[in-house]
Amino acid sequence: MNTRERFNKVMHWQKPDRVPNMDFGYWEETIDVLHKQGLPENIKTDQEVEKYLGLEGIEIINRMPVKNQLYPGFEPKVLEDHGDYQIILDKERNTCKVLKNGSSMPQFIKYGLETKDDWKIHKERLDFTTEGRIGDIKKAVKEAHETGMPLKLSSASLYGWLRDWMGVENFSIAVMTEKEWVEEMMQHILQLTVGIIEKALPQAKGEVDAAFWWEDMCYNHGSLISPKLFEELMVPRYRIITQTMKKYGVDVNILDCDGKIYELVPSWIKGGINCMFPIEAAHTDPLKLRQDYGHDLLLVGGVNKVQLSKGRDSIDRELERLQPLVEEGGYIPCVDHRVPPDVSFVNYLYYLEKKKQILK
Repeated sequence: MNTRERFNKVMHWQKPDRVPNMDFGYWEETIDVLHKQGLPENIKTDQEVEKYLGLEGIEIINRMPVKNQLYPGFEPKVLEDHGDYQIILDKERNTCKVLKNGSSMPQFIKYGLETKDDWKIHKERLDFTTEGRIGDIKKAVKEAHETGMPLKLSSASLYGWLRDWMGVENFSIAVMTEKEWVEEMMQHILQLTVGIIEKALPQAKGEVDAAFWWEDMCYNHGSLISPKLFEELMVPRYRIITQTMKKYGVDVNILDCDGKIYELVPSWIKGGINCMFPIEAAHTDPLKLRQDYGHDLLLVGGVNKVQLSKGRDSIDRELERLQPLVEEGGYIPCVDHRVPPDVSFVNYLYYLEKKKQILK
């Protein structure tokens, strides 16, 4: 079997020859550290590291050539240069302080979407009819066959995009004081997404293996929006999108949300989103998710990255903890977020070797 066949078997509760050996990227500093510990200097990107180590994704799976966010993005500009950091205007019109070296989060000074006039500017770049949004679908399908790797569609983000454009605090105030405006924005994102699906997926002729969603809307104590508002504003729109995709054969919807996600999972399932990723182990236990939702929920991720830095015994215990999920099916283990620089190359290679033993 190739990776694509294995992936689809696991995602449909069938038995592959083995579970795909996937992982989920690296901090920029991690690759620099690994160079000093034995990784060849010419291996520089997440994709190159995965290929060098014989991994099968997540970063190297095929992507549908679809631009589904702000398009075209705003032109980034450097507003001020302060030596070790810059004040920039980013591609989403946010004013940020960013360090020149390293991959730390930017410090947001002003968000690009704070008023209804700002929304008019963003809305102009959220038109699904804009020429250039849909690339060569036939080529993408052909590459999926040639490489034997899954083909994914990047789907919508009803909360995550608005959070990025507005900031958590501004969004949280708006959803309580100007809910109709928030609904208008979510409805427009829904229309954008359905419009893209209806244009792109018929060309793929049932060859798309999964839709990937990004909704970073939880933190270490729970959801950043009340479950009641989530159920009211977002779940019906999720359902429209997932049902539209299902018409074209896409029945695996993988959602990327960090943090403690327990209180939102039932509603995601209700909305047709049936796989959680990357399942940050410090806040969400994949074993509990399986216990609570059984075969209603697929799982990808869940390997606690902190344990990888502690040495072989901790790595052994972590993989032994997750082995029953692998054996049951519907689960692909990978690091629960990008591998941090405190994980040594020796430990990481040991983890990959031990992981192979439970993927059989």
